[in-house]
Amino acid sequence: MNVTQDLSILSLIANASVVVKIVMAILLALSFMSWYWIFRKGFAIRQAGRRTSEFEHQFWSGGELAQLYRGVAGDRGGAGQLARIFEAGYREFSKLRGQPKLEASDIIDGSRRAMRATYQRELDDLEAHLAFLASVGSVSPYVGLFGTVWGIMNAFRGLGDVGTATLAHVAPGIAEALVATAIGLFAAIPAVVAYNRYAHDLDRLAIRFESFMEEFSNILQRQLR
Repeated sequence: MNVTQDLSILSLIANASVVVKIVMAILLALSFMSWYWIFRKGFAIRQAGRRTSEFEHQFWSGGELAQLYRGVAGDRGGAGQLARIFEAGYREFSKLRGQPKLEASDIIDGSRRAMRATYQRELDDLEAHLAFLASVGSVSPYVGLFGTVWGIMNAFRGLGDVGTATLAHVAPGIAEALVATAIGLFAAIPAVVAYNRYAHDLDRLAIRFESFMEEFSNILQRQLR
């Protein structure tokens, strides 16, 4: 067997020790899972941004709030996060306004609490599994490093059975060990990039939600005068 064959990627993986193979398998599984959630969360966040823009355009077009509420309530499956926040606030507002002996401030506070609760649920749903991407990004390099250290230890341990150490004896073991680090970086880098991008996008969405809740509360307060 020549050195070139020993240093081919498939040969290195096939000839790796059991521990290094387990490390590589774990890292590949984490990489596949992270890519699944990268595409899944990317689609969900883009859809949330698009539906938020559509609802904002519909809300500020000057239509009646009651009619808008009926449309959102009748299409909850197709409504976006901001539409559901609006629905929760207007539903609570309508319920409290029909009760006697309630101050305007109590009605507005109740509507805000309903919107805040829905806002938190929607944001938690969008943030789900982002922690997994963060974990993959932070842990994968260390898991790969463990496989590298183990492989190098095996490579140097094998030198004890050889009278004269040459590059042909050392290179395959070290290269095999470094493959684990490469796979760890392959799993970590996309997860970190996706997590940072999605966290930024969610922060911007959260600001849009909070701004809408404040503006909508002001509109409801004017209706009580």
